[in-house]
Amino acid sequence: MKSVIHVNQHVIKANRKNGSCDPVLTIKTYKGNTYAKEVIFKGSARIVYSPDKPLSCGAQVWIETHDPVDIIN
Repeated sequence: MKSVIHVNQHVIKANRKNGSCDPVLTIKTYKGNTYAKEVIFKGSARIVYSPDKPLSCGAQVWIETHDPVDIIN
């Protein structure tokens, strides 16, 4: 199953503004989105920078893997 992981800059800004510590990593799969503070990769991954074709959420840099990942909150 393909996973796409990116850092949500809006959550980082909101955490700074509100003094909170909400998870800033978004892990997207065909099943939906999961949010985490840490992701452990169990295999290979690639980092993508695509300013001309960002993700639908607006992310221009993300990590892709087809291997399992452990999500830690």
